[in-house]
Amino acid sequence: MSVSDYRAMSTDELGAKLVELEKESFNLRFQAAGGQLENTSRVRVVRRDIARIKTVLSEVQRTATQEKK
Repeated sequence: MSVSDYRAMSTDELGAKLVELEKESFNLRFQAAGGQLENTSRVRVVRRDIARIKTVLSEVQRTATQEKK
């Protein structure tokens, strides 16, 4: 997904997606360690998606604190 897709989501949806991707990342690491991972590029994609979501969440939090002032 692109950053614009993540920005269109609510914070609850982003949180749920983040948890889902972190679980997938955990499972992919175990598959890689066990030699069962077939699609090695998926690890990189999931890691970058997690970073994108965390970035969007921090932007939302930052704008919320600036609006309170």
